[in-house]
Formats: sequence, structure tokens, C-alpha cells
Amino acid sequence: MAKKQQHEDSFENVESALTKTEQFIEDNQRLISFIAIALIVIVAGYWAFKKLYVQPQQAEAQKNIFQAQQYFEKDSFNLALNGDGMNPGFLEIIDEYGATDVGELSEYYAGICHLQMGNFEDAIKYLKGFSTDEPLLKATAQGAIGDAYLETGDTAGAIEWYRKATSLDNEMITPLYLFKLGLLYEETGEKEKALKAYSAIKKKYKESTEGRQIDKYITRVKISG
Repeated sequence: MAKKQQHEDSFENVESALTKTEQFIEDNQRLISFIAIALIVIVAGYWAFKKLYVQPQQAEAQKNIFQAQQYFEKDSFNLALNGDGMNPGFLEIIDEYGATDVGELSEYYAGICHLQMGNFEDAIKYLKGFSTDEPLLKATAQGAIGDAYLETGDTAGAIEWYRKATSLDNEMITPLYLFKLGLLYEETGEKEKALKAYSAIKKKYKESTEGRQIDKYITRVKISG
């Protein structure tokens, strides 16, 4: 009997909840309709923006970045950055196509150009403005920010960004930034951290350029420590 009563009470609770929901919908029908229409407009607007604006811009930007990339590969960083009078450089591409993936990539190129030209504050600005889901490119940009901070004399900033770059496990770049970290830790007197960085190279990346010479740095830290 008690179970039957509980069942009936549960049914009444559910029925009551449904009635309240129906009443809420009825009382707020105009508001709900407005919200539904607004959502449709937002989704449709986003789709139209991507399809009718971003995609054509992306295709156009892809054509226009070609010459700047060619200059970049030839180490003609000023031409790559500012253009040659006929073809746009990365700065113009950022201004014209900033909403596209090509415009985003140009932030990275611009940062590296500034770094190579000795404009370290500008390098930091553009590289920090760059974002990507590609892990290797992201880590490379982080390491470049570390390089720029180091050039400005900001050792703490360099260490911070080198550490971020070493969060990626990659045989090509991780040992390089671990090595740079080790050197900076030695310079700042943090011997244990330096040893940890060098030891990570020896353990995981011993076939790298840094790994083949790391024993002498490990020995140096141990002797000095």
C-alpha cells in the first residue's frame, strides 16, 4: 500500500512539474519565440559571414601571401614584412585579412621578421597576437618570444616562454629550448633547475645536436654546484 502511495505521489509530482512547464511556456510564449528567432538569426548570420566573407577573403589572402613568404624564405625580412610596392607584406595582409587563417599566420611571420630585424618589442607584440592549434608552430612561436625577451635583457621573461615551448615533446625543437633554459638557469644561479633541464635532454633527446654535447654541461653544473 505504501509503495502504491509513493508511486501515486511521484506521478502527481511529475504531472505538476509538466503543468508548471506548460504554464511557463504559455505565459512566456512571446519571449521564447523572440529568443528562438534571435538564435536562428545569429546562426544564419555566422554562416553567411563565414561563407560569403571569410572564405573568399581566405582565398584572396592565400594568393597575396605567396610573395611575402618567398621573401621570408630568402631572409629578405624587410620586404617580407612591408612588401615591395607591388606585392603586400605581412603587415598589410594582417590589416586586410585579419579575420582569416592567412591573416593569423601572418602575425607569426611578422613577429619572426621583427625578431630577425632586431625589433624585439614588435616581435613580442606580433608573436603574442598569434594563435594556432598546431602544436609545433605554437611551441616555435613561444620559443621565439623567449628569444625576443632575452634580447631585451628580460631573463625572467625568456625563462617563462622557453618553459612554455618545452611543454611540447618534439625532437626537433624541445631540446633546443631545454638547452636555452639550462643556460639561463645557470646564469641566474639556479643550478638544480639547470641540471634538470640538461638531464631531460640527455634522457629523452640524446641524439639531438644538444644531446650530443650535453654531458659537458651536466658535468659543469655538478662541479660548480
